[in-house]
Amino acid sequence: MDRTSRIGELVAPTLAGMGYDLVRVQMLGAQKKTLQVMAERCDRRPMTVEDCADISRAISAVLDVEDPIRGAYTLEVSSPGIDRPLVRREDFERFAGFEAKLETARPVGGRRRFRGRLRGLTPAGDVRIVVEGEEMDVPWDDMDKARLVVTDDLLAAVVAEQDAAAAELDEAGDGDGEDEAEAEAEGEKGRPLERRSDEREHERKHRG
Repeated sequence: MDRTSRIGELVAPTLAGMGYDLVRVQMLGAQKKTLQVMAERCDRRPMTVEDCADISRAISAVLDVEDPIRGAYTLEVSSPGIDRPLVRREDFERFAGFEAKLETARPVGGRRRFRGRLRGLTPAGDVRIVVEGEEMDVPWDDMDKARLVVTDDLLAAVVAEQDAAAAELDEAGDGDGEDEAEAEAEGEKGRPLERRSDEREHERKHRG
């Protein structure tokens, strides 16, 4: 198991207990290492800076105990944003019908880059995508990276998802949910904003 997978296993239960899903863990840099943890709310409500700060504090405590990284590093917590990376198999099912860019570690059908409409997964668990009218299956083991493409239909779907989450919150008796969802959805052409913890206040610098 590689280091990022190990870190993911360490922090995922803590995130789940707080009501968040772990999206991705990355370690960047050699001299100045940065551990990037990307997460989202299980209830699909918009992430706030406070959410990222809470996550940062919680997983910092876990990492301090487990100590999976040698030397100094900076912890950075963020939300996926609308042009989010697709990492887990459930991401490809959840965003079936939307446009995405894929890259593979080795050529598949003579190419390594694909752009088209996702069609979820095959029965074997591979990624199905329609590229220029042709349906293709990309082996899961050959996947290198994937990301959604910002389109009008994706924007509309994200805003609708946030509105639905806010409505559920209102029904539960918190009248601030709708206003919060509207505020979080503001941005250029209504694009929901990516949230990060304030690096000046919430980054954690660990030293071995």
